[in-house]
Amino acid sequence: MSVVYTLTVWRLASVRVTEPKDMEKFKPSKEEIAEENRKLRMLRFMVDFTISLMYQTDMPREEALEHLEKVRRFALNLFPGKELAFELIYAPRLSRVIKDIYGYH
Repeated sequence: MSVVYTLTVWRLASVRVTEPKDMEKFKPSKEEIAEENRKLRMLRFMVDFTISLMYQTDMPREEALEHLEKVRRFALNLFPGKELAFELIYAPRLSRVIKDIYGYH
């Protein structure tokens, strides 16, 4: 009986692998892992910085929404094709901050 695995990585689309030995083909190098970790740290910093900026300044709601879009573009420049990942992970967090500061509009 063959077991089917689904491997999902931020930088790759879902890859179907039928045998564990096939997974060796998709194993990233140490340099690729280090580069991806660096990109994730940059993105995390940008999101945290944007949230701090929203809380600590008296910017209008429209400007806060512009910052959300800038962070989205920054994320998609780092990780092209990962719009869904951004929408699932970071957009709700930023939207909650905007709702917390400006209320529901």
